[in-house]
Amino acid sequence: MPDVRDVNLNRLAVFVAVVDAGSLTAAAARLGLAKTMVSTHMQRLEAEVGASLLVRTTRRLGITEAGRAFYDASVKILRAAEEALAEIGGEEAPVRGTLRVSCPIDYGTLAVAPALVALRRAHPRLDIELLCSDHLVDLIADGIDVAIRLGRLPDSNYRAVTLGRFENWVVASPEVVDSWGEPDTPAELAAMPFVALTVLQRPQTLDLRHANGAAESVRCEIAFLVNTAEAARAAPLAGGGSGLLTDFSVGGDVAAGRLVRLLPEWSTEPAGIQAVFPPTQHTPPKVRALIEMFRSCLARDA
Repeated sequence: MPDVRDVNLNRLAVFVAVVDAGSLTAAAARLGLAKTMVSTHMQRLEAEVGASLLVRTTRRLGITEAGRAFYDASVKILRAAEEALAEIGGEEAPVRGTLRVSCPIDYGTLAVAPALVALRRAHPRLDIELLCSDHLVDLIADGIDVAIRLGRLPDSNYRAVTLGRFENWVVASPEVVDSWGEPDTPAELAAMPFVALTVLQRPQTLDLRHANGAAESVRCEIAFLVNTAEAARAAPLAGGGSGLLTDFSVGGDVAAGRLVRLLPEWSTEPAGIQAVFPPTQHTPPKVRALIEMFRSCLARDA
């Protein structure tokens, strides 16, 4: 059995970078090292731990079963080291390392990517990887530092910080409004063709709230089914029917006249935009920096 004293722990960061990047070449570029140096580190690490961690072919680089287990352990070790450094450095600890962020696809394009560009500009020693997906990820297993999530959060042991809020509006193209007329009450929405987002629990139902606090639920006539937020916006823009869309995704369309907000005094209940991250005694500086930058960007846009 290998002894930890025989393992160069600096190589763990190189190994994690190789697995995350998917190739020696990409990892070398990310780390600022020569590819030959990265390859040497991997060969020596495998010799030190006494196991094959990577599978190299002419076309791709894979990871062995032992390598996957060692990768998961290495991520935890590096995260613990970062937390220890943050504890020692306190509020003045430098923002550096690699920040891996997960978020929904549409919100990642519209809001998260620009905020991360600003974060990288403010902290040039920070490397950032943005992973956009409409599926929930396992922060620990996938090595995610922060997940930006919208709406109600499932119960978990993760920490969560509210960054801002959003609501959904009922919108339609001017052509649809010309054909069907502009409704005066939520009940009139039921007769209009509706673009439904299938990932929602009740895609046909609109649960709306008036500015005065009144609530009403409407079951719509589906004309178009879509499974992504981008398609849910594209179909109403093309005249496919009305749609229930987030204010951040269609605010510009409404302002430009590409879409009409129907029943402007009605919207869904405001929901949260949260930063979710693994529970730690001390929040890493890079996570604190992301939260501060994101709040600043949301306040500026508001």
